[in-house]
Amino acid sequence: MNMASLFSPARAAGKRQGLALITLCLAVLVAQIDMAVVNLGTRPIGEYFSASVIALQWVLDSYNLVYAVLLLTGGLLADLYGRRRIFMMGAAVFTGASLLCAMATSVWLLVAGRALAGLGAALLMPASLAIIRVTWQDSAERGRALGIWAACNGLAMAIGAPLGGVLIRHFGWRSIFLAVIPLGLAALVLALPSIAESSDPEDRSFDAMAQAFGALALGGLAFAAIQSHDAPRLAAAAWVAAAAAFVLFVRIERGKGAAALVPLDIFGVPAFRGAMAATIGMTFGMYGALFLLPLTWQGTGMLDAAHAGLALIPMSLVFVAVSPFSGRLAGWLGPRALTCGGVAVIGCGLLLIGLGAQRASIVPAELGLMLTGLGMGLATGPLMGEAVGAVDAARSGTAASLINVARIAGATLGVAVLGAVYAAAHGGPGGLRLAMFCGAAMQIGCAAFAWHTARPR
Repeated sequence: MNMASLFSPARAAGKRQGLALITLCLAVLVAQIDMAVVNLGTRPIGEYFSASVIALQWVLDSYNLVYAVLLLTGGLLADLYGRRRIFMMGAAVFTGASLLCAMATSVWLLVAGRALAGLGAALLMPASLAIIRVTWQDSAERGRALGIWAACNGLAMAIGAPLGGVLIRHFGWRSIFLAVIPLGLAALVLALPSIAESSDPEDRSFDAMAQAFGALALGGLAFAAIQSHDAPRLAAAAWVAAAAAFVLFVRIERGKGAAALVPLDIFGVPAFRGAMAATIGMTFGMYGALFLLPLTWQGTGMLDAAHAGLALIPMSLVFVAVSPFSGRLAGWLGPRALTCGGVAVIGCGLLLIGLGAQRASIVPAELGLMLTGLGMGLATGPLMGEAVGAVDAARSGTAASLINVARIAGATLGVAVLGAVYAAAHGGPGGLRLAMFCGAAMQIGCAAFAWHTARPR
């Protein structure tokens, strides 16, 4: 072997890229393990604080709401001031928020900690995707990196669910927030030597008016969905405010042209529009199911927290197994077929969960979860790749923000709307059945819309 090749610049760059991918994957693990364990912890948290269902929804949705409101800001800050810098700030904020949640003395202090974690995620996740876009310039290599990055979502669920159940049983619910702190610290430490700094501030600035109206539109939408069952009048007012803010946001952005916070011409790209629609559908059903299944299993006495966590593993294992190959499959079948087909498969999984909801066995739910994991594994990486690959690298933070807006908007609406359907049907197996049928309809509808939108013209 030529000794010079061992120390070649190409080999060194490859090693740095590998370490960078590990660092970015740690960020995904931090955010997704946190979500997985909090879903399992809702019942013991509710019992500890004697909290209502609406308070428990806010434990989940305060994170989603703040994340959604600040995503556009996080992506712009990454493009303007440095993607590595904003990534590291997000990791630091998320780690500190997890410590605050572990020390919470009331359910509303816990909600505040979750909101702060949402701020950290709004900085962390768009920067993570943007770094992938600028680090892996070749689309095939980027597809492979995104497949591994997406597989970490499933790995986090596979680790988080059983780990959360064991921690809750032996150490109490506070331990589930402490568990993510070492991962956050590791991502923070590794980012400096492994990720090259990059930014593209030319002809762009922080537009306060666009930021404000964009935040109002996203926040109003999420708040209306959360309050739709318990406070319909307040929800209606939030819908109206969100719609008005959205109209004003679009008017401001149209006048800014290429210097806009969200250049509207990006939505003229069919692949990007399709990716947005498919992502909303994907997370709507997925997060709704992850919220309601453990709640139903534990509420009916079928499974405790530990066994509910174990029961979610098959979905995660299929997700992890399929995701690394999604980039190659997208190259063979085309990203349109893989993304839309994957979201439709998730819909079939939710339908199967709904059909088996009133049976004494969890086998139908397990099969439905495996279908859900298959669909997520097929679709997640290519959806992210379609979004960030549709724009120049200079706009990677903005594109990453927008696809994450779609992801978190779908998740927030899924938990809120399907939770409201579940509550309206008086919970239990009957409520789960109706909620899963609604989720399946949303999934398949979004897949059909994305297929039509992204068709070649």
